[in-house]
Amino acid sequence: MTSSLPERNHQHDIPDDWIIPDWPAPSNVRAVFTTRAGGVSEGPQATFNLGFKADDDPAAVTTNRALLAARTGVPSAWVAQVHGPRVVDSQDALDAVRAGEPLQADASATNAAGLASTVMVADCLPVLLCDAQGQAVAAAHAGWRGLCVGVIEQAVQALRARLPQTAGAGERAEVIAWLGPCIGPATFEVGPEVREAFLAAATPAERDATLAAFVAHGDPEAGKSLADLCALARLRLAREGVTSVSGGQWCTVSDASRFYSYRRDRTTGRMAALVWRVA
Repeated sequence: MTSSLPERNHQHDIPDDWIIPDWPAPSNVRAVFTTRAGGVSEGPQATFNLGFKADDDPAAVTTNRALLAARTGVPSAWVAQVHGPRVVDSQDALDAVRAGEPLQADASATNAAGLASTVMVADCLPVLLCDAQGQAVAAAHAGWRGLCVGVIEQAVQALRARLPQTAGAGERAEVIAWLGPCIGPATFEVGPEVREAFLAAATPAERDATLAAFVAHGDPEAGKSLADLCALARLRLAREGVTSVSGGQWCTVSDASRFYSYRRDRTTGRMAALVWRVA
């Protein structure tokens, strides 16, 4: 069944171009990806910037985050993203934000209802996860560094750890993934160190597909490539047995009217990807 926002929230001014994931999530799982539309920020961050570290007016960011909570009907478990593999519990993340000390992590997971696991992006890949029974959810921020060191695998494992473990059911549970907007394979130019890092981390069975995710670009002596973040993410999801993967067709760099992009603009806002359960 396709995830959607609750009907009552369609009356709360959800901008038309926000993305509601089209994925086979259970009916009690909700998800949304924000775009530039629907907020109060001005200048390069116009209008729905959600990042306090985006050179925006903090009051505007606070207002935008309040609008997000009002439109979705749930609080967001924000984390201080550091491009690593750490996953935290979403309730712990929410408590830390309310205490004024966000947790450093790049993913969160929960089996609680009414709380959104949330990540921010402006070119990095957001990955939303749920199990097939709708008992737990997780969100991961997968820039190339975090992706390479295992943030997706850690997020899947954290989600499964929050499922009923009777007879190992949690360890075997089917997990469903959605890949949100990120810098696309036609625009993500990387140096040889990025390609080599992924090749070094690849299993023998992943090597050919990893090589295929990098296409030589520009001066051959520079050794640069165009990298496909979504293809690399699918390989890491497959490591954890996650084969139901949707999304991944949007490029943040190529659509300036809809998406923020750090690679394109440098001074820009941040979007958010959220996933949560309803009771």
